[in-house]
Amino acid sequence: MNREEHYDSIMDRSKRIMWQDDCYMDLQSTSCSAPSQTETQNLHWIQKNKDQLQSFASHSFLEEIVGHLRNLDILTSAEENSIKEAGQLQDRINMLTSIITGEESQSSDALQAFIESSDSEVAQLILNYDAMVKKHKEVLLQQYEKHRDRDSVSCPKLNISSRTLLLVDGLSDFQQKEHDLMQVGVTRGGRRNHLRQLGLAKLFEPLTRVSLPPRVTLTVGVAGIGKTTWVRHFIRQWCQGTICPDIHFVLPLTLCELNSLEKVSAERLLKMTFPHLQVPSLVLSNACRTLLILDGLDEFRSTLNFSDAAPCNDPKKEVSIDDLVTNVIRGNLLPDVAVWVTSRPGVASLIPGGLVDRVTEIPGFSPEDIQIFLNHHFSEKDFASRIWAHLESQKILMVMCYIPCICWMLAETLLYVMQSGRQESLPKTCTELYAHCCSMKAEVGEPRGREPVKSEQVHATNRKLLGNLGRLAFYSLLKHKYTFSEQDLRAYGIDILLTQSSLGAGVLIRRESTIHTTYRFTHLTLQEFLAATFYHVSSKRAIFDLFSESTMSWPKIGFQNHFRSAFQHSQQAEDGHLDLFVRFLTGLLCPTTIKPLAGLLALGKDDGSQKDWAAGFLQGLLSSVGSVVSLRAVNLAYCLQELQHTELLRSVEEDLRQGSLAGKLTRPHCVVLGYLLHASPVCSEQTNLTGCLNYSTVKSLLPQLLYCTHLRLENNNFKDDVMELLGSLLSAKDCHILKISLADNIISNKGAKALSRALLVNRTLTSINLKNNNIGSKGAKFLAEALKMNQALISINFQNNSIAEEGAQAIAEVLQCNRKLVSLNMRKNTVGAGGAKKFAEALKTNRTLTKLILCSNQLGDKGTVALAEALTFNHTLLSLQLQSNSISNKGMTALTKALKLNRGLVSLNLRENSIGVEGAKNMAHALQENNSLQNLDLTANLLHDDGVQAIAGAIKFNQGLTSLHLQWNFIKSTATKALAQALLSNTTIQLLDLQENAIGDEGVTYLAEALKVNTSLRTLCLQGVSAGTSGAVAMAEALTSNQTLQTLDLRGNAVGMKGAKALANSLKCNRSLKSLNLQENSLGMDGAIFIATALKGNHQLAYINLQGNGIGESGAKVISDAIKASAPSCVVDI
Repeated sequence: MNREEHYDSIMDRSKRIMWQDDCYMDLQSTSCSAPSQTETQNLHWIQKNKDQLQSFASHSFLEEIVGHLRNLDILTSAEENSIKEAGQLQDRINMLTSIITGEESQSSDALQAFIESSDSEVAQLILNYDAMVKKHKEVLLQQYEKHRDRDSVSCPKLNISSRTLLLVDGLSDFQQKEHDLMQVGVTRGGRRNHLRQLGLAKLFEPLTRVSLPPRVTLTVGVAGIGKTTWVRHFIRQWCQGTICPDIHFVLPLTLCELNSLEKVSAERLLKMTFPHLQVPSLVLSNACRTLLILDGLDEFRSTLNFSDAAPCNDPKKEVSIDDLVTNVIRGNLLPDVAVWVTSRPGVASLIPGGLVDRVTEIPGFSPEDIQIFLNHHFSEKDFASRIWAHLESQKILMVMCYIPCICWMLAETLLYVMQSGRQESLPKTCTELYAHCCSMKAEVGEPRGREPVKSEQVHATNRKLLGNLGRLAFYSLLKHKYTFSEQDLRAYGIDILLTQSSLGAGVLIRRESTIHTTYRFTHLTLQEFLAATFYHVSSKRAIFDLFSESTMSWPKIGFQNHFRSAFQHSQQAEDGHLDLFVRFLTGLLCPTTIKPLAGLLALGKDDGSQKDWAAGFLQGLLSSVGSVVSLRAVNLAYCLQELQHTELLRSVEEDLRQGSLAGKLTRPHCVVLGYLLHASPVCSEQTNLTGCLNYSTVKSLLPQLLYCTHLRLENNNFKDDVMELLGSLLSAKDCHILKISLADNIISNKGAKALSRALLVNRTLTSINLKNNNIGSKGAKFLAEALKMNQALISINFQNNSIAEEGAQAIAEVLQCNRKLVSLNMRKNTVGAGGAKKFAEALKTNRTLTKLILCSNQLGDKGTVALAEALTFNHTLLSLQLQSNSISNKGMTALTKALKLNRGLVSLNLRENSIGVEGAKNMAHALQENNSLQNLDLTANLLHDDGVQAIAGAIKFNQGLTSLHLQWNFIKSTATKALAQALLSNTTIQLLDLQENAIGDEGVTYLAEALKVNTSLRTLCLQGVSAGTSGAVAMAEALTSNQTLQTLDLRGNAVGMKGAKALANSLKCNRSLKSLNLQENSLGMDGAIFIATALKGNHQLAYINLQGNGIGESGAKVISDAIKASAPSCVVDI
């Protein structure tokens, strides 16, 4: 039946059998309005295909339907207009279906007939999509479910569903040009925190409401990071309907499987890969949202040439496979299909940036992830904790665990060594690790499918297999070839059956598809290791250059000549792809390293002479590197580490730890320092290069400083020329620096200008310290202009830079527009009252700054009054420091009025001003109303007893203050009594500082009585308060009952031997005190002995100071030894 006849048969009601002629109906039991069976079926057809109508119907197809139904008089003119005026396309479709379902069955018949008789792709998708996609998902699930165990770490916290990709702005030069492991090593596997995170479900969605979905999405990651795992997970999730339901078809292609193809069309490729999709043109049509996945661009043998590739836009035309992939990515071919490409970064850089709409990066394991992984998989017999402890001690191995694939392999290898009973010989270098790994893979089993053989034959077979695999690995590495066909394996003498043996299956992965069967090493690093084993063995007997696979090359005899040749090729390789190869090659010269391979490699006797020669050779190369320390040069230091010849490395590391590098940075030392910046635990948290650099050393180390996260370059006498270098450093796309300190240098406004240019483009730096330079008001203006644009910096320190009022005004303007800056230090810049007023105006509108330091700036009362007014508007500033600003009672009065209204300020520093009794009383009134202020510092003012008594009265009721500093305020016992009475009821004060106030024994006794009741105070500072024996005895008595005080400072008093004895007795029962300072208290030898013997029963004291007590050197040693014997964890200053 042709389409017209089919249409007529549906529409001709005379050909239908009516119910009266066909069956009997009980009219009493059936409503007269009940729909007929035919009507029900028609309504069911509309409901069934409604989603497909909404998904695939275009504007033109909808207009055809409406026009057709209008011609048949099924739709009225008014209904036609209501459909057209419904708004968006989907609204119009909804209107059409609602009208059709509300009318007689003839309407739905007409709609069904029209669609079923149409030849358009839209109609075919509406009719066939459900069946097509159901079959497609079944096939994909069957194909990808078998990889679930391999892809999953079976740990919910590390499941891909709970992880995110990083949205990056293109690829950096570092990613494009350097070896994968070097990329991980120099960054210590750290994530770039400024990058936006993107869940897999949103990978192909618009980022904003006004943007479009990406056509070409590129996801990069180093080898073993899990690119294919992410792809498989996405496919499984899509098939199960839990992700991207608006994508109609997902077509995954593994690019290594296309290596066997020469010429093919897009449609034929789809038929070959997905034979169940009988009409590929429907899947590729613009009516469908289809995602084409090109997984593993780095394993695609053909070189993509986007400039010279012949253009092709016909999906039926056969072209070379590289031209096909190029045209798909370029958008000439299949322009309506979205493309997801995964690749290692180096190969991904071949795609012109203008063709890629979105670039994401797969993050690896963080240290926390590694611990979760180990605890989940190796929890038996504390293996997880033992493996973690070893990784902690060997940071190079820890960093490698950033890559999940290597983490698996490394943990399994360490477990194997531990179970072998060789805990003391756990691998410390990469070469040792991989040697044990190969030994583990070869240890058990024999080839499947053959008759059992003797163990000697197995060893011989494994030696031959490992040799052939090494040869394949080496020559493929030179060609950047990482996947192999069965023909490739046979060409290198590898028996295909042996690939199923324990060793073969342990180092090779077999991948089958409908197109091609491929092999690859379990990880790129394993290929490099096996390549090194081949070169190591072959170089001892080869008479021609091994880098030439044919024998037609210059003669090269002797291991040392071959070793030199390997390093020559490595140093000349711009992409660093031989870096790890030469590391392994060097490591194999260490006798202890190669020992696990004794049964697998043909090794001769080694007396260690080759290792010594190699060490000298490498150190010679270190001396001959260029003026700039490149990563090729740094790799030489990595080689010394693998060789376990670490004298130079340890020497430079010790100088770095002690801060004694000044004058020692020769060229080899600079190279080693570049290595330590990446690998040393000393640099893991911060890199302290204080006082040891100059212009030439900075220029030399510049490429390696890029990857430090916290860089301290203080006290180096840097001038503006160095700032030009550092400006270029901070402007680089690869910059990982989060914090930089340039304090105590000689930077002027010109250096500040160079820094400001960098801040305009830098997106990583969060903190800058410019303390004690000389940028002046002009330099401040340069930086202010940059800070108006910069959206990353959150903390900046301008302390002591002669900025003055003019520069302060420029920085204050920054606070009115910058919404990122959180902390600003303007200490000692003579900003004056005028500058304070500018900051005050800015604070009225700023809502992000939380810490402002304006100490030593001659603000006076006028500036303070302006800031106080700002505090009535601003409730987000948490800390305000106004130390040494000549503030009197007038300024204090303004501040206290503001505090009655302000509910944000947590810390207020008013040290070293001229605040008197009146100001203290005003503060007391404020504290009765304000419960948000927690830290109040009134040190070195003129409060006297009257002022402090007023504050004490407020503390009885205040429930916010936790820290109160009142030292140097001419306080005596009367005010102390008031404070003690306040402590009886106050439950929030944790620190009370009364240093250098003459409160005497009487005042200390008042406080001691309060401590018997108070349970909130944690720190009590009573240095130099004229306390004697009776005060100490009273305090000791209080300590026997108080179980909350943790720090007691009694420096500079006259406790004496009797006081020490009383305190010693209290320590025997007190279990809260952690720090006790009895420096300069005339304890004498006997008093110190009382304290020392008391510690036998005390288990909480972590610090004690007994200096300046007339004990003498010999006595000090006796006391120190006694305390250490009684309380080993207690730190003693004596």
